[in-house]
Amino acid sequence: MDAADDLLTRPYDVYQRLRTTSPVHRITGTDGQPAWLVTRFDDVRAALADPLLSLDKTHAREGSYRGLSLPPALDANLLNMDPPDHTRLHRLVARAFTQRRVEQLRAPIRATTDQLLDALGEHGTTDLIASYAAPLPITVICDLLGVPGSYRRDFRAWTSALIAPDPDRPQAAKEAIAAMLNFFTELIAHKRRESADDLLTDLIAVRDTEGDRLTEDELMSLAFLILFAGYENTVQLIGNAVLALLQHPDQMALVRKDPSRIPTAVEELARYEGPALLAIRRFPIQDVTIGGVRIPAGETVLLSLSAANRDPDRFPDPDCLDLGRDATGHLALGHGIHYCLGAPLARAETEIALAALLERFEDLELTENEPRWRPSLRARGLLDLPVRYWGTRPFS
Repeated sequence: MDAADDLLTRPYDVYQRLRTTSPVHRITGTDGQPAWLVTRFDDVRAALADPLLSLDKTHAREGSYRGLSLPPALDANLLNMDPPDHTRLHRLVARAFTQRRVEQLRAPIRATTDQLLDALGEHGTTDLIASYAAPLPITVICDLLGVPGSYRRDFRAWTSALIAPDPDRPQAAKEAIAAMLNFFTELIAHKRRESADDLLTDLIAVRDTEGDRLTEDELMSLAFLILFAGYENTVQLIGNAVLALLQHPDQMALVRKDPSRIPTAVEELARYEGPALLAIRRFPIQDVTIGGVRIPAGETVLLSLSAANRDPDRFPDPDCLDLGRDATGHLALGHGIHYCLGAPLARAETEIALAALLERFEDLELTENEPRWRPSLRARGLLDLPVRYWGTRPFS
């Protein structure tokens, strides 16, 4: 049996074993092709910033794991680019995710959390993923992009089909890709007819007036990536954080007693149970050595963010959730030039979501003993989060 077996069902157990016995390990990707899995913090952090590790699939050797296959209209995005193209596109959208811009969004985000919690009522049971963790980020990112309400489809079904494919429905991923391609084609055509003060209108203006800065495929791919990543990562960050607090009532009590601790708590929660097990795959443009292992040019390198964040050489007692820990420097949202563009927004949404939830409900408890994780090698997220809750005050 391969040492990386059971990654789907027991990832942290596998990562712990690999960090000790085989920190740079040959595995088989989900498409049956080989890849190298890197698990130690120092190796992962250095590799995330290494310009010799390319995201451009044209550098992939034939027969290597290449990851998700998308049509060109969705594939020309930042997760497949190196400088200078990455730099050019990053500059077009970075201003929408600055800390200053995110601070301006805090009041609307809090208003959305209050609306979602109002809809739950003062007490009862709910799936917090479906009723809270999922609708919050889709509302926020759609408002930022300027996606009209009538265009907000079931993104969870589409993204799940790509990130956690159902082996019993091999066509589901292709159907999801086709649905998203149609969605973004219609959306951009709609925004061209009815412009507004939003990010997508700004990007369309750049495309239509300065075509040398943004191709049509890059425009659609950027819209896809912003909506996809802005939704997926934040759903998982919020859901995983709530689960971790429910499983550690002593830690939940700390932030209930002192809500000012929530921002630092979010860093530890992201380290402990981040939204992604792996960073996007990379391909060496020349032979490289990682952790003493030589990896030939063109082979696939998978960097485990979650394994790095549980490395005891970087974070003592890493399998313990400790909201008093200084978790700065964790890799849950990446590192280097490909650090998550929407990290400030994801942090803000998670901080506000936790604060509002704990303020509104004096009691929260799980109604199922074992969490159900999405079967994905890359994403770390819950299928659902069933809870029972009691309110602390009259609802609006």
